[in-house]
Amino acid sequence: MLRSENPTRPATIEELLSSELIGKISHLDVSSRKIFAGKLKGERRSKKRGESVEFADHRPYATGDDLRHIDWNIYARLDRFFMKLFMEEEDLSLHIVIDASASADCGEPNKFYYMQQVAMSLGYIGLLNLNRVAVTAVGMRDELVLAGGDQSIAGNIRDLRGRRRTHDLARFLCSMTPEGGTDFGQACKRIAMTRRGKGVMIVLSDFLMKEGYETGLRMLVGRGYDVFAIQVLSPQEVEPDIAGDLQLRDVEDGDMAEVTISAPLLKKYKENLSAYCQELRDFCARREITGLTIQSDTPIDTLLVEYLRKRGLLR
Repeated sequence: MLRSENPTRPATIEELLSSELIGKISHLDVSSRKIFAGKLKGERRSKKRGESVEFADHRPYATGDDLRHIDWNIYARLDRFFMKLFMEEEDLSLHIVIDASASADCGEPNKFYYMQQVAMSLGYIGLLNLNRVAVTAVGMRDELVLAGGDQSIAGNIRDLRGRRRTHDLARFLCSMTPEGGTDFGQACKRIAMTRRGKGVMIVLSDFLMKEGYETGLRMLVGRGYDVFAIQVLSPQEVEPDIAGDLQLRDVEDGDMAEVTISAPLLKKYKENLSAYCQELRDFCARREITGLTIQSDTPIDTLLVEYLRKRGLLR
């Protein structure tokens, strides 16, 4: 896929999250297929019984129970002690991983800009519902290598909570520029070792990696996280609009290839791409990862309100 000549580089939150989109997604909340026990009191209802303000049930009094939770109205009617039970609220983490390698900087609409918008929208939903939000950009950076840093992680922001942190999230996403390659396996290992709490992890990438995505995704499974892998492809990757004799260079590692674009070659390419995407979804299904392939021209509200709600990520 040819790299975008003039890709959109957002500079403000309005370029990532329009007021119209806010109106469409403000009623949504992040959902998990599991019940998570968090360290903070959040907005996540749990099946465990706790001491929040929302009443759940009664149970008979037992020696040692807190007398403050006795329902005196029931005692007045039945002359027996019953304890009030309340629905405990739990904290849920939302961790978004975004592919910031050079291969994401392709297509029209630009894939990386699309992933930035999706990350901003999901992060906003998480912040609005008082979830703990983190975003990690994966990709190699020359300056990190020279400085002796972890070259697999391009940047991260974590422990955001509440609507007031929305602009912090936007500034971080706007600061990212896709470049270089990616060591996806090493990046996911680092993420798995440092992530906090339990909740939902969303990986935004084209998953077109020479080294493969399998090792990385295996690293992210488990430890209390539901994992969603959202593959973003450009319309031109799905339906190439190139022809003739071409010399192609890999934007990440510089590998060169000379090809002659013909109808049979395009047909074979489409078959291989379709098979690759299906293999990714099958790999995810076998490991209880929710996999989804989407094109970068899909409206953000359609992705969130229709596709991701049907797959249980949002409600």
